[in-house]
Amino acid sequence: MNKLFSIEGKTAVVTGGAKGVGAMISKALVQAGCKVLIVARSADEGERFAAELSREGSCTFLRHDLATMDGVRTAAADIARHAPALDMIVNNAGAFSSSPIEAADDANWDNQMALNLRAPFFLVQQLLPQLEAAAQAGSPARVVNIGSIAALWAKSSQAYAYGAAKAGLHQLTRMLASDLTARNITVNAIAPGFFPSDMTAGFFTAVPGLKEQMEATIPAHRLGSPEDIGGAVIFLCSRAGSYLSGAILPVEGGLWSA
Repeated sequence: MNKLFSIEGKTAVVTGGAKGVGAMISKALVQAGCKVLIVARSADEGERFAAELSREGSCTFLRHDLATMDGVRTAAADIARHAPALDMIVNNAGAFSSSPIEAADDANWDNQMALNLRAPFFLVQQLLPQLEAAAQAGSPARVVNIGSIAALWAKSSQAYAYGAAKAGLHQLTRMLASDLTARNITVNAIAPGFFPSDMTAGFFTAVPGLKEQMEATIPAHRLGSPEDIGGAVIFLCSRAGSYLSGAILPVEGGLWSA
């Protein structure tokens, strides 16, 4: 059983991996024995968090802004220098905002599309040589895209750009899986529900009373935990998940399907 779920010795990239759900994923992978490269914008926050995780294993912080194509390219080049063979990419970096339709802003829309949808695609494109260097028949390299429950249901919370971008990321996951699985690279997505993070705090601020409503209506009667999201990523990246590709895995306590 340990071998079935082991990812020890693997090298992983986690974008936006220094806070919120990304930090939960980074910590789980470090504790599982991975060499983790965190890519994020905030140097102080990222370096502090990576230093903290380095006490438990191997963690390196790389400062890059994935909202621009130049940022994606320089991040990919930096990652390639640190990891000539790359076992996993967890595309978690994202941006969230919400507003009434009358107040929607085109610049904000473009930024969210860039970070939530464009960056995951082009980071995978740029790092294909490194993924293929790690990929083997029966032991594929992995891409895990962090989507959202917001892309599964029609409740907008007025987060129009975010929901549309995450829905695009789910479809991109399926398309990449169609093309890359035969190259020994699996591509799956996780659609988290409500976890304690800056991003869900945005949901709760946008809709007063939503947090209490969610806790009351989630069949599990709680928000998600670090073990919930970390365990899902570990499963997808372990031998146990190696035959799964193109899946969208809801991790939301039964909320969406209830």
